[in-house]
Amino acid sequence: MSTEFTPSSDTARLERTYDAPAELVWELLTTAAGLEEWWVPDGFEIRVSELELRPGGQLRYTMTATAPEQVAFMRNTGNPLSAEFRKTFTEVASRTRLSYLSLIDFVPGHEPYEHLTTIDIEPAGDRTKLVMTLAPLHDETWTQQHRAHRGNELDNLEAAVRRRAL
Repeated sequence: MSTEFTPSSDTARLERTYDAPAELVWELLTTAAGLEEWWVPDGFEIRVSELELRPGGQLRYTMTATAPEQVAFMRNTGNPLSAEFRKTFTEVASRTRLSYLSLIDFVPGHEPYEHLTTIDIEPAGDRTKLVMTLAPLHDETWTQQHRAHRGNELDNLEAAVRRRAL
């Protein structure tokens, strides 16, 4: 798979501007402590077990359902409450760009594949613009769900930025 996006109508761009310097946003994106503060949909938590921030380096983490609704959903669908995920960094440009491939190996009845995400960080004085570009997944339902999760996580990043600013 290419590590560069080829523009298509299925490619999504999620944009947020944070009241924080690029250094803080970068720290929240690239450290275990930072990721554990925000990088998970609501109702889950993560624990980072490996983080090697370089092209070809790995990020491994375990995501666990913690809220009653998510716990019930996971149980009702026959899924474990915790699952390990892996990402491989394809590009690391300090404080400006981060790209990674996610292994999508949890879709019942579908062969595993890799999915590309690119995050661009643009400083603007004391503020920082973040643009997350997402390749589509294997079908529209999974693509829309994935985009909604990423949007929720970027909202959680906003909350982490605010907590750090206090």
